[in-house]
Amino acid sequence: MTYEEYLDEVTTLIFEKYGVTEAAAIKMVIAAQDREFFVKHDDDKALRNIDQAHKDAKIIFEAAQGASRKPPVKPKAK
Repeated sequence: MTYEEYLDEVTTLIFEKYGVTEAAAIKMVIAAQDREFFVKHDDDKALRNIDQAHKDAKIIFEAAQGASRKPPVKPKAK
């Protein structure tokens, strides 16, 4: 599959498997893309397959969940 098709597949899997909205799934994939998570996938077509998409969907979803559970940063005392 093409790089764009792969991103669509990962987004769809996050939406279907983890019960988030489509908009939330898209944001997760865009954030992962911004962090250069998919650079290897762009370079290596062999990484763009359904099995890898399931693995990546899980990694991205869990990372997003972890980020949303982090406590707020306390401001430094003056």
